Amino acid sequence: MELLTFDSFTKKIYIKAPLEKIYWCWATTAGIMSWFLKSAEYLGKDAKVRNASDFIQQGDTYTWEWHNWDGQEKGTVLNANGKDFLEISFAGDCRVAITLHEKGSSILVTLKQYNIPTDEKSKMQIHFGCSNGWTFWLANLKAYLEHGILLNETEHDLRQFPNAGLEFVNM
Repeated sequence: MELLTFDSFTKKIYIKAPLEKIYWCWATTAGIMSWFLKSAEYLGKDAKVRNASDFIQQGDTYTWEWHNWDGQEKGTVLNANGKDFLEISFAGDCRVAITLHEKGSSILVTLKQYNIPTDEKSKMQIHFGCSNGWTFWLANLKAYLEHGILLNETEHDLRQFPNAGLEFVNM
C-alpha cells in the first residue's frame, strides 16, 4: 500500500461511457464546461483562443471560473496526448494528472494531484479542499455521463456563505 502524505492524493472512479467522450469532457472547452466549469478559456501557444470543440495541447494556458466562486484558476497544459492522458498545472505549483484506462465495460478515471506544499495552510486549502472538491467533481462527471444529470449547485448563490466551499458538498 502506498503511503498517504499531504503532498499528493489520488482519486479514482469507474465511468460507463466511451473513453473518447470522457477525454472530450476534460480536454475541450465545451466538454469541461458541460459538467465542471462556468467558463473556460484555453489559449494556444500562438496566444489565440481555442475553439470550444478543439482539443487542448501541451503548452496551452487556461483560465477557469466555477459557479459559486468568484476567483479564477490560471494554469498551463503540461501534457495532453489526445486520447487518455492530460496533465495541468493547478493551484499554484501543484500538478493534476488525469489518466483514463479501459476496464471491461467501464473507464477507470484516475486523478492525481501532486506537488502540494505541506505547510499548514496548504494542507487545509489545497490538500483537504481540493481532495474534497475532486471527489465531488468526479462523481458529477459520472452522473452527467451515465445519467445525464448534474449535481453541482447553479440555482442558489452559495458565495454568501463564508465556508461554502468546505460545507456544501455540491459546490
